[in-house]
Amino acid sequence: MIKRALGISMAFVGVLVGAGFASGQEAMQYFVSFGEMGLWGVIVAAALTTITGIAVLQLGSYFQANEHTAVYDRVSGPITSKILDIGTLVTLFSIGFVMFAGAGSNLAQQFNGLPIFVGALIMLVLVLATGLLNVDKVTAVIGAITPVIIILIVGVTSYTLLTSDLNIAAAHEYAVNNVAGPLPNWWLSAMNYTGLNIMCAVSMAIVIGGNILDNRAVGMGGILGGLTTLLLLALLVSSLFFIAPEVNGTDLPVLALINGINPALGYVMTFAIFGMIFNTAVGMFYAMAKRLTRDKPSRFYSVYVIACLFGFALSFVGFQSLVANVYPILGYIGILMIVVMSFAWLKNRNKVKTETDRRLRARQLVARKLDPRKRFTKKNERELAKLATESNMDTPEFVEVVSDEVLDELESDAALEDFDREDLAPSVTYVQHTKPEVPEEEVATAPSTSAAATATAPAASETGTKAAAAPTTTPDAGLDTDLDFGGPEDTAAKQS
Repeated sequence: MIKRALGISMAFVGVLVGAGFASGQEAMQYFVSFGEMGLWGVIVAAALTTITGIAVLQLGSYFQANEHTAVYDRVSGPITSKILDIGTLVTLFSIGFVMFAGAGSNLAQQFNGLPIFVGALIMLVLVLATGLLNVDKVTAVIGAITPVIIILIVGVTSYTLLTSDLNIAAAHEYAVNNVAGPLPNWWLSAMNYTGLNIMCAVSMAIVIGGNILDNRAVGMGGILGGLTTLLLLALLVSSLFFIAPEVNGTDLPVLALINGINPALGYVMTFAIFGMIFNTAVGMFYAMAKRLTRDKPSRFYSVYVIACLFGFALSFVGFQSLVANVYPILGYIGILMIVVMSFAWLKNRNKVKTETDRRLRARQLVARKLDPRKRFTKKNERELAKLATESNMDTPEFVEVVSDEVLDELESDAALEDFDREDLAPSVTYVQHTKPEVPEEEVATAPSTSAAATATAPAASETGTKAAAAPTTTPDAGLDTDLDFGGPEDTAAKQS
């Protein structure tokens, strides 16, 4: 679970830590501009990000959502859901084309004389190519690049704090008088920044959570992601706070900071920032296209391409100007998102926890059924069927998702060299059985199978045969014990 949680947290941070963060432009405008109080704003923003991140990821997992309206429609009324949906789509597109602008500014600042459109065009090609991948591969791409930027930001900002003159009074006076910010006070700026981040991350975070069955791992991923965001934001804001006179006015303050330390590192950071811009751009356009084509998935890539091309055309307004004018508007919409998602999560925490325990137990039982080293009894079969029918997921989906996760785990088990999932893969057909009606006059003469069941059940128990235990002739009323989670075919267990 820890490994999966780390992967989720890196993907979540990768969506949050976009061009504005990695460049330092967001940190300058939202926090450094308020001087010393901006440092308190960092704590407020990180706390809100952690809480909302857990809520969004876990709700995505709970509903097994493949796009954001699958959650919005269930946690809010139709009007609020529509507002959030439209706000999310506007945010996804807006941040997406801001990323193209950031890519152009990134390369133009480092490579003097390079036209801005070159970096934007390279980014466009990369984003279009990545759109051909599925959500698992997109999540892997986002998560793989994130550690690089974390290491660079931690290293450079730590070095800056250790070598700079940490005169808080002087730094505060310069920041409040010279660094421009789009909002009137530090606490509103912190909330707006968090709202902006959540609006950027919510759609992709719901998809990431919806692709994971284990809600505990998803929740832990949200916590780790929030703590990582706190660390990165605190280091970034504090370092820029003390060297604001040297980097103020540049499109990418972090790049200017690193070039001041070592020009060679500046080139490394250029490509790292470019990678984070890529992360965010892919997340924005991918999630947007998924939402717009939810009823016609075959049109996904066509919509994806059109959105990217349109965004590319709008990206030439300028990165710094876009951050100052577009981001605050999106942040206010995000504050509504924070309230709705956090309230829904708190209200439904017991349901989410119950479903989490249910899925965990189902995975344990399916593992017993599919693992040739373990014993699976008829009692286990009835319990598993009960869990499937009680889940908030559709029963066929529950069968498929749980079985697939277990099969993936067994395939990666080095001790099972001869394991072949094709021999055990379940059909996801769900058949609801009804008890046959028997005329009263035939009841007395109807053959009984209870003796046979009694005779064969102990034998199955003693030998440990996994699915060979004979069925009871009186299964729980209304309960389908014939759900196919895969495993060796067993004739007796399939009798109705």
